[in-house]
Amino acid sequence: MIEQDFDQLKQQISEIQPVAEHWSAQQVLRWAFDKFGSKVAISSAFGAEGMTLIGMASRIHPAFRLFTVDTEFLFPETYNLMDQIEERYGIRIEKLYSLLSPHEQEHQHGPALWSRDPDRCCELRKVEPLRRKLAELDAWITSIRRDQTSFRAGARKIEWDAKFGLVKINPIADWSTKQVWRYLHDHQVPYNPLHDRNFPSIGCTHCTRAIRAGEDPRAGRWSDFAKTECGLHVIEPAASPKVDCM
Repeated sequence: MIEQDFDQLKQQISEIQPVAEHWSAQQVLRWAFDKFGSKVAISSAFGAEGMTLIGMASRIHPAFRLFTVDTEFLFPETYNLMDQIEERYGIRIEKLYSLLSPHEQEHQHGPALWSRDPDRCCELRKVEPLRRKLAELDAWITSIRRDQTSFRAGARKIEWDAKFGLVKINPIADWSTKQVWRYLHDHQVPYNPLHDRNFPSIGCTHCTRAIRAGEDPRAGRWSDFAKTECGLHVIEPAASPKVDCM
């Protein structure tokens, strides 16, 4: 994308942003597919929210693109769900990997990096692969909701992602957990069975546990650290604009 087109797109997003706040999730998705075609993709870790978007997208644009960051530390239930998704929706999940294998990471950074420096582990296994993928796209679609964490509270349904330099689309930003589960059940969308075992938020095996009664839904993530985000949705200062890379 040349710099002029880059600036024009940012201007278009700023103009449509307040209008989109009144759109339904389906309207936001339809706009994204119409606007960006094959240059937009859904990012998912296959939690309840992600499965809601996948089920919804299959009804609007069956040939939608879907990618995930495979840290190589996911639960068996998550890998099984990925197989179900490909079979049911007739798509191929684009899987992203760290530049380092688990063995190479241990060799370079020592054993169990996640237990000593989870931010660094997430950077290596999640953020860096995502950054490479987003360089190929004009927009990405996420399943974040505003009430999940303080970092997500200000998310708009359509916004400019200054961290990665492209359009970020959050169709269910204003949804509640109840709305998510109603959609899954009403449309018989498959979901991770770990949700039925007190895992409301599911990530890597090393950094995810079941929550106890009364705990916050994300208390099972990085529970030994003051950490609630892997870094994908944390706002940082804008990088230099991408030029001729899309």
